[in-house]
Amino acid sequence: MKNIAVIGAGTMGNGIAHTFAQFDYNVQLIDISQASIDRGMATITKNLDRMVAKEKISEADKNRTLGNITTYTSIKEGVQNASLVVEAATENAELKAKIFTELDEVCPADTILATNTSSISITQIAGVTKRPELVIGMHFMNPVPIMKLVEIIRGYNTSDETMDFIVDLTKKINKIPVEVNDYPGFVANRILMPMINESIETLYNGVAGVAEIDTVMKLGMAHPMGPLQLADFIGLDVCLSILNVMYDGFKNPKYAPCPLLVNMVNAGKLGIKSGEGFYDYSESRKAENVAKMFS
Repeated sequence: MKNIAVIGAGTMGNGIAHTFAQFDYNVQLIDISQASIDRGMATITKNLDRMVAKEKISEADKNRTLGNITTYTSIKEGVQNASLVVEAATENAELKAKIFTELDEVCPADTILATNTSSISITQIAGVTKRPELVIGMHFMNPVPIMKLVEIIRGYNTSDETMDFIVDLTKKINKIPVEVNDYPGFVANRILMPMINESIETLYNGVAGVAEIDTVMKLGMAHPMGPLQLADFIGLDVCLSILNVMYDGFKNPKYAPCPLLVNMVNAGKLGIKSGEGFYDYSESRKAENVAKMFS
């Protein structure tokens, strides 16, 4: 396998494309607009430049990696020779169903279809295709070029051959695959999102402020960043989507999103991507200034 298509040039998609390309796979990076493609490629270039500056790779490595990526604005054109497609679009079940329906129609019959979903059922996604045995979850962590973990999620009909192949491929790109079963949120987000949601509830109930909550978790629990900062980094809209998937899937009120989170998303306060969430990022992408509404 040398040809890998990646659907979506956003944060996760460009990171996945970067990683495969760095390990000399031919990557077809696909998005619906040239502007999205350009932003994705600019991010990949910036991240590679940072690696060169830190002497982790050479300038030649950077140029080789960029040369391994070809871009497309058409799924049909981009997946023609792909042995594997990794979908990394927005965490929305209807959108993913639409993409996988198209992929099933236009990809070669033996192409493995993977999704980077962080919460949506692999079995549900596979159900819109005629090749459920070739559908699997590959949940990369952000930032993809740095984080080692990939959750590998087997759908109800995913074959042993598909699972074994993807586990082996994950190791070849210097990641650590962990096999998990297909339930809402899998492992990472089933544990992480309730913690983030409870942190937002703690703020909502006036127990402590933004910086105080994050400081407790950083100094007391040795977390590299506080849960509210992490929520901003992930995107509050993404957090809300994942919590809703888990709440719908388990029908358990402990997964119900905090009203404050809902209101912030409705107000467009999405974290780093919008310039403001629990922190204000107008001057720096670091969580240095608490957002005005919480200060």
